Amino acid sequence: MTVTPHPDEARPGDGLVRAGGIVFIVGAVATLATMAPLFLDTDPFPSYAWAVCMLMGVGFLISAAGVLRSAAAQRRAARASQA
Repeated sequence: MTVTPHPDEARPGDGLVRAGGIVFIVGAVATLATMAPLFLDTDPFPSYAWAVCMLMGVGFLISAAGVLRSAAAQRRAARASQA
């Protein structure tokens, strides 16, 4: 018998997935903003603006850590219910 949490109940890793999604979106917007001058024939942004684009990868890693944490918690719950 498995115990399913209420839909409103926060599960392990949910916060990391949300935070990672937000960081990823910030990085995606920064990528669009830094790429726009290349297509609009204007002066490109300085290098620190390009560094903000790396937030896409950071956000992906944060979200992946949240998914792994959630999977580990589900595995632990499944083992505990079998015992």
